[in-house]
Amino acid sequence: QVQLVESGGGLVQAGGSLRLSCAASGRTFNSYAMGWFRQAPGKEREFVAVITWNGGTYYSGSVKGRFTISRFNAKNTLYLQMNSLKPEDTAVYYCAADSYSRLSFVAGEYDYWGQGTQVTVSS
Repeated sequence: QVQLVESGGGLVQAGGSLRLSCAASGRTFNSYAMGWFRQAPGKEREFVAVITWNGGTYYSGSVKGRFTISRFNAKNTLYLQMNSLKPEDTAVYYCAADSYSRLSFVAGEYDYWGQGTQVTVSS
C-alpha cells in the first residue's frame, strides 16, 4: 500500500511559479512510476507529466517546456516545478503512483492517488 500526500499549491499570478511536492509512504516508492494529473472544474482529469523509477519523463503538450517533473527517491518525494503559469493551469493537482512503472498518461493505469492540492492562477 502506498499513501500519497500533495502540498505546495496556492494562488499565484500569471507568469509566476509554484513547486508542488508529493510525499509517499511505503518502501516500494523507488520502483514505481509517478505521475501528476490535474482536474479543473467541470472538466475531466487530465495528464500532466510522468517520471519512471529511473528518471524517464513524458509531458503533456500543454505544459512541456514550462513544467518539470522530478523525484528524490531517498526522501520518497515527487516534485512538479511549474513556471510561466497561465490561468488555464488552474486546477486541483493530483499525484499518482503506477506499480507497473509504465510511462503512462492514462489515469486508469495508476494504482494510488493523493487527495489533491489546489493551484489557482490569476490573470
